[in-house]
Amino acid sequence: MRIDRRTGLEVLDIDTCLELLASEEVGRLAIGTGGAPLVVPVNYALDGETIVFRTDPGAKLDWAGRGGATFEIDGLDRDSRTGWSVVVSGRLEEVTRYDAATLERVSRLAVEPWAGGDKQHWLRLIPGSITGRRLHRR
Repeated sequence: MRIDRRTGLEVLDIDTCLELLASEEVGRLAIGTGGAPLVVPVNYALDGETIVFRTDPGAKLDWAGRGGATFEIDGLDRDSRTGWSVVVSGRLEEVTRYDAATLERVSRLAVEPWAGGDKQHWLRLIPGSITGRRLHRR
């Protein structure tokens, strides 16, 4: 375990980051739109190390294949002032019928969007980096 003495932040290893990602179902996706960042909540599942979610046509689907994206989850304990966060950065792409094996696999994942709409398009964030930190009580 590596803890920064100055900040009290523990740098999480990849296995811990993946365990935390697997333990949640809602995170925040950040993409660029019109020169400004857009951050939206999404219901997701893990496919290996890849973040997978469903969407309707719009900003997220339009961004797929155009640029980088970042995904973040966290857990907080206000009383003890501790918490953790995991950040996944990479490329966003649509999973289409042209990759039938991947589409079949991800469509079996338990991704149930809370927001209304058909959400017939599957997107995945293929990680370039996965990092995490945990703040311990001082």
